Amino acid sequence: MPVARLRDLNGALAAVPDGFAIHPKLNKQLQRRATALDADEPRIDWGHAELLAFATLLTEGTPIRLTGQDTVRGTFSQRHAGLWDATSGERHVPLQHLPGSQAAFELHNSPLSEYAALGFEYGYAVTAPDALVLWEAQYGDFVNGAEIILDQFLVSGLAKWRLTSRLTLLLPHGYEGSGPEHSSARLERFLALGAEGNIRVVYPTTPAQYFHLLRRQARHPDARPLVVMTPKSLLRLPQAASRSSELASGAFHGVLDDPRFAADSTAAGKVRRILLCSGKVYYDLIGSEQFAGAKDVAVIRVERLYPFPDDELQVVLDRYAEIESFAWVQEEPRNMGARKFVLPRIRHLVPYKIPLADISRPERSRPAEGYPAAHHLEQERIVREALTGR
Repeated sequence: MPVARLRDLNGALAAVPDGFAIHPKLNKQLQRRATALDADEPRIDWGHAELLAFATLLTEGTPIRLTGQDTVRGTFSQRHAGLWDATSGERHVPLQHLPGSQAAFELHNSPLSEYAALGFEYGYAVTAPDALVLWEAQYGDFVNGAEIILDQFLVSGLAKWRLTSRLTLLLPHGYEGSGPEHSSARLERFLALGAEGNIRVVYPTTPAQYFHLLRRQARHPDARPLVVMTPKSLLRLPQAASRSSELASGAFHGVLDDPRFAADSTAAGKVRRILLCSGKVYYDLIGSEQFAGAKDVAVIRVERLYPFPDDELQVVLDRYAEIESFAWVQEEPRNMGARKFVLPRIRHLVPYKIPLADISRPERSRPAEGYPAAHHLEQERIVREALTGR
């Protein structure tokens, strides 16, 4: 996807009818998007990458349907796929007015009835196999209300009826210190339900990864439901932003090597400790004070959790020939998150003489702490233990 083409589409996404009065509070955000592709530094955020992915697919002929609670705006005010005239109240959806678009774009806010909403979207996706159908939970734990649809249809429909789809679940996930509710999309549930290649479960950490993931999901020859752990605090985090060149080239990667060592075999040979992680905790690790002194520690991200990327991970691990210790790091409690799923799968990739540890919160009956102070203490402990070993 040439950068010039992305710039053209970006211009179309910023276009509004003559006289259309954009709400003043949105001007700064939309103006930033309008120039983000012209900068050399990373300036494309999560919501922007998503809209660009949709735009490319629409011009290539893939219909898209996006629904969910507060999805038009985005729960965290990150999307704004629909705009309203601040004076007249007229609605304008740029993705429905793209020059050269060859497919329809549907956009709806759905009610807080996840069982009914997801049931409808599942049926829609099964009967429209060429469409990319996405449903977004306002918070990740809201999908709890649709568990019957998940268990009876989404994960077992292929085995029971030979029915599958491209239905994509966007579930905000991440521990931000805001209490146990709305912290967890129950990643562990989906990993426990993954078998026989029935679904795909991913936890991407950059807008570029998300951009390529959406395009891959729409165009993959083997249609499967996709479960995406999407971010909250990373939506505008500068360290998580992407460059236009990262969208224009490349693909979705199941594993991301530590960028400090990915292209430097000499430096990789000095690494003595490997940390494997997935999702938001990566930025907690590299943003900590201890990270600057951890020059012999490589932090590797597993972006696709199911099907587990054994081959991709093995290629990355083989670059680190002198490691002495190895750990899986997660912010979720030990009985939640990806820990139970990934540990048996990475044990056979690491020589048995090398210790394989895991660092997480203690087992809990709730997804997260109820108090910000307790959350920060635990988060700091996880990061410190991972980077310093104590």
